[in-house]
Amino acid sequence: MTANRILRSSPIGRPHGVAPAVRVGAARALWWLFACLAAIAPAQAETRAWLDRTTVAVGESVTLNIETDQPGAAPDYRPLRTDFDLGQPYRSTATGDRTLFGLALVPLREGTLEIPALDLGGERTAPLKLVVSGARAPEPQGDVFVETRVDDQAPYVQQSVGLTLRLYYATSLLSGELVQDAPEGASLQRVGDDVQSSREVGGRRYRVLERRYLLVPERSGVLDLPPARFSGQGAGGFFDDLFGSGRRLTAQAAPLALQVRAQPDGAPQPWLPLRSLRLRYLAAPAEARAGEAVEIAVEAVAQGATAAQFPEIPVPRVEGAQVFPERAEASERFVDGGPQLTVVRRYSVVPLQPGPLHVPGPRMAWWDTVAGQARVAELPDLELQVAAGVGGALVPPADALPVSPAHAPDDAAIDPSSAAAPFAVAAAGRVWPWLALAFAALWLATLGWLLHSRRKGRAAVHTAPAPAGVPGGRPALAELRRALDGGAFDQVAGIVQRMADPPAADLDEAIARLDDPRQRDALAAMRRALWAGEGDPSAARSALRIAFREGPRWRAASPVEAAPLPPLYPRH
Repeated sequence: MTANRILRSSPIGRPHGVAPAVRVGAARALWWLFACLAAIAPAQAETRAWLDRTTVAVGESVTLNIETDQPGAAPDYRPLRTDFDLGQPYRSTATGDRTLFGLALVPLREGTLEIPALDLGGERTAPLKLVVSGARAPEPQGDVFVETRVDDQAPYVQQSVGLTLRLYYATSLLSGELVQDAPEGASLQRVGDDVQSSREVGGRRYRVLERRYLLVPERSGVLDLPPARFSGQGAGGFFDDLFGSGRRLTAQAAPLALQVRAQPDGAPQPWLPLRSLRLRYLAAPAEARAGEAVEIAVEAVAQGATAAQFPEIPVPRVEGAQVFPERAEASERFVDGGPQLTVVRRYSVVPLQPGPLHVPGPRMAWWDTVAGQARVAELPDLELQVAAGVGGALVPPADALPVSPAHAPDDAAIDPSSAAAPFAVAAAGRVWPWLALAFAALWLATLGWLLHSRRKGRAAVHTAPAPAGVPGGRPALAELRRALDGGAFDQVAGIVQRMADPPAADLDEAIARLDDPRQRDALAAMRRALWAGEGDPSAARSALRIAFREGPRWRAASPVEAAPLPPLYPRH
């Protein structure tokens, strides 16, 4: 059951920033630092705007979001008053030193409306388009009624379905509670905050409270969604207000039945049902230098998925280079009544030698729920021209190398009559090879230190320290997610056992040591589905993905109590 009281809040974020102290030892390094900061400053000072949906009906609300990293700035909403009723604006801290502003807009007319560029601290947002239809409004049902909508009436198993509840009330509410029970055979999770607006229905003005949920069917067949219910107290007459009793209000939405489709035969694995999937390069270099890292960034925008359902963007295997992936950055929001996920995956490529370098583009197979067919989203391969590294420039020029007397030209600078000439040639022949060797060793040591620092930094983020006695170290969360997406259950169980500290001897011990009951139930359900033939394996895998989204949660180790009596036989 999901029950929430109707509360309204406006969190105020406190923008903050961290100014790192950078110390350089030479004027040249300081100049390079200032050049790099000047190059990336415009990219960091980015202000962007987006809508939570692109199509609404007249009188329905849409949320305008604006994100910026400018401290102390606020958007100027006055240009919006021509075509929209404006709700109560709010602001909150997003990530790092970025601030998120939000405003509910209610369109006043049909057609394609343009949200103009808004000024924010000297920067302007990009204009946006909103399609406003004249869809039929719901039938009024007294002072208060509830409406339920889903973005797909016939979803697939494990497809993320957007569920929207709207509470209409034409009287002042003193208190109230809106309840949506979870259906059998599906998971239900509330997402985001309530959005308030107003709308005219049947010639009467209603206040509208909109609440959003994420519905994930776990098995095929008919899915009956229990009707949403509202109960509360509204403002009454004079005597009601005098005695503080109020007027009791109740409402119930019409029940919904979804026809859940099974996973098609031959569908790509891991099973990924989406409405759309787009890939693009955010950073795609064409040149590189041997021994120096270049960054490649890939963005995936998936309509109809959450971070728990979406597999990792594959990291390419590049011959002749080392690849260091970073943790993916994911953001979720509601667009057009359904979930939309944006994932950014960055990885550094370090070429090992000069010449052409081929970097395969990412490919992701998915199932198109709108067209009912398998698709593949892919990006083109990258062809990099790798120049020689810094070490290649340390070889002395030809005119500076010592010349052997047997091959000396006629106008050689060495005077054969000089008694010191043989000693000078011999000395030069001894100095240059050792000097070149010293420079090469210094360059290799610097490269090794940089690669070791990058690996150590990523290992500190991705994995916990490997406990003693665990071959190969404790598995990372990324390895567990890959196994949950397409690996066998034995592999999933083995990874979970090895992630314990100390490692669990078997699956029963791992389940007993887990602190989260959802994780224990998910592992037990998967074992029953595969070994006892009870339940749906695909639904059990989906429950595992959701339960282990942030990794296993282990119980704290119980402290060992000291024995009240000394041992019978002392230990040596």
